[in-house]
Amino acid sequence: MAMNRTERAEKTTALLSNLRAAFGLSDPSCIGFYWPFKGEPDMRGFVREQIRHGAAAALPVVVEKAAPVEFWRWQPRQPLARGIWDIPIPAEREVVLPTVLLVPLLGFDQQGYRLGYGGGYYDRTLASCRQRPHAIGVGFEVGRLDSIHPFPHDIPMDVIVTEEGIFRR
Repeated sequence: MAMNRTERAEKTTALLSNLRAAFGLSDPSCIGFYWPFKGEPDMRGFVREQIRHGAAAALPVVVEKAAPVEFWRWQPRQPLARGIWDIPIPAEREVVLPTVLLVPLLGFDQQGYRLGYGGGYYDRTLASCRQRPHAIGVGFEVGRLDSIHPFPHDIPMDVIVTEEGIFRR
């Protein structure tokens, strides 16, 4: 949150360049992503690019507190509603199963564990998936920690991408 607009834009540009390189690792038939919140890197432009190349996209929707999220199909310029914490969500419920998840992270460690805002929604969602999507944590290098001291219910990301590089566990 303390980054100024110029620094955030530069770091996001570098992060997106690394994400494009990492993205070839997975089948982008449906990308679950997040609406940027509290200074998180903005993935919307990247997702629009992937849609132009044939991918579908979906946003997470909290339908029940302390439960896995649902992913609802998203397309640019579609009507949106307000979800939990007033974060935009698709106005119409069309549940899809992403093959790739872009997951925001505030902090992360070399083992692939991440810190978010503490709701545990992504961990519950990944744990509940019969066919787990490829989970790519995205955030800024300033959030790198020696360890986040994961709990038994925490689920590591498959890959973490920052402005400094691509980190696989």
